[in-house]
Amino acid sequence: MGFFERNRRALAARGIDPARLPPGQYTTERFPVLHVGGVPEYKTDLSDWDLRIFGAVDEPFVLSWGDLRAMSAVEVTQDIHCVTKWTMLDTVWKGVLVRDLLDRAGVQAEAAHVVEHAEGGYTTNVPLADIVSSGMVAYEFGGQPLDPDHGYPARVVIPHLYFWKSAKWLRGLEVSVHDRPGYWEINGYHNYADPFREQRYS
Repeated sequence: MGFFERNRRALAARGIDPARLPPGQYTTERFPVLHVGGVPEYKTDLSDWDLRIFGAVDEPFVLSWGDLRAMSAVEVTQDIHCVTKWTMLDTVWKGVLVRDLLDRAGVQAEAAHVVEHAEGGYTTNVPLADIVSSGMVAYEFGGQPLDPDHGYPARVVIPHLYFWKSAKWLRGLEVSVHDRPGYWEINGYHNYADPFREQRYS
């Protein structure tokens, strides 16, 4: 019996439905660290951080850290899946729903995509419908502020796509009429990234 099959049987023995685990994935209880470039540093009061909502919207705006924290927040429990084959079950995130941000901005009728902009020029692209349906700008994980390695102060979380589509160190959400592949998509990763269809690479 191979490693992946043993992992699935162990889940079933714990009363967890193995169907929650996408093909080619294994579960872990630790949170591996994977990213492009260095970990950014911010002032203690985060006065040097903001978040832009812009592009194909009627009213673009910029949020300070205080503005973001003043918005209505939600807490969700989700499974997350990395393209490097690990899955974490029942992760708990708190933050602001992307749909609330985009509702405030007023998405234009022809818009169909969102480009996530992170520190250092990193971007990733997602369909507008996907980020609106389940996307969050998260600032807490497991009841604590995000660790710097995992995107402090805020990151995107889109649990139903491979986790590179959930940009760390978020600085902007750009609504777009046209699709625009980001860093990993240009370098050979799948443009959509559905874990249950194993859309790892293009």
